[in-house]
Amino acid sequence: MLPATKVTVARVSATSPTAEFDIIKHIERDGVVIVTGMFSRDHIEQVKKDLAPYFDSDTPDQSGFFPTTTQRANHVFGISRACIDMCMHPLLLAVGDRLLTSTYHYYRGLEKCTAVSKPIISATNSFRINPGGRQQALHRDDEDYHARPCDQPMMISCVIAITRTHRDNGATIVIPGSHLWKDENRPPLVEEAIPAELEPGDATIFLGNLYHAGGENKTKDEKREVFGVFLMKAFYRQAENEYLMIPPERCKELKMTPKELRMLGYGISQPSCGGVNYKDPMESVFGIIDKETVRM
Repeated sequence: MLPATKVTVARVSATSPTAEFDIIKHIERDGVVIVTGMFSRDHIEQVKKDLAPYFDSDTPDQSGFFPTTTQRANHVFGISRACIDMCMHPLLLAVGDRLLTSTYHYYRGLEKCTAVSKPIISATNSFRINPGGRQQALHRDDEDYHARPCDQPMMISCVIAITRTHRDNGATIVIPGSHLWKDENRPPLVEEAIPAELEPGDATIFLGNLYHAGGENKTKDEKREVFGVFLMKAFYRQAENEYLMIPPERCKELKMTPKELRMLGYGISQPSCGGVNYKDPMESVFGIIDKETVRM
């Protein structure tokens, strides 16, 4: 395999008529792709304003996974309508559906049944790397799930630029092709990684088993801010406990649609994973009965 430094991250325009096809093609080959122009500058500026107080009030990560110079904003799906709309971009959801939808066939007695489980949100987080910030350790996002090769892909990550991100201010670094590595004893090396440089509104989309990290911010006066949306197969446990972080009362305040509630994990993963009192939470918690409500 050629060193990752010999390649670049492919770029696809969000407005291209073949964007979905091209994104899938590059992700399957490289594990990562940059999608340009996903969000307008006005949208990005609103999200930046909404996130600011959460960044400013964050306390250093005690585990050491995030450098102390990194500030975080968590459960950003529930912060504002602009943040919800960022998580629900149609192109991102279409790619998630293509990569993460699970179709399962089984028997109940003599009846052959089919269950279709659509992806949901695993977590939504935003990150600000301040000047002087050191590089994060290279890692895979799906390590939480003990994912085996036969489970892949089980999640995708989408990192959206709120500010311009480049090599010197902490752009996410990635190792294209590392999603195909089979040897568990083969560590990722920093010299194999390349920066995914973005303009505000661009996004890096990558598989959960791609090695990546927040980069080093070598500047003196630039804050690098990104918005992260992480999608997963719906029958796994979410990385963020959305029901505590964004409870039903907050969902109702934000007037979330049935599609948004299901993406947040309040629906059923067919045939019956996630019920409340033997009912679909969409019915038992929100009183929603539509064509996607699972009758249990």
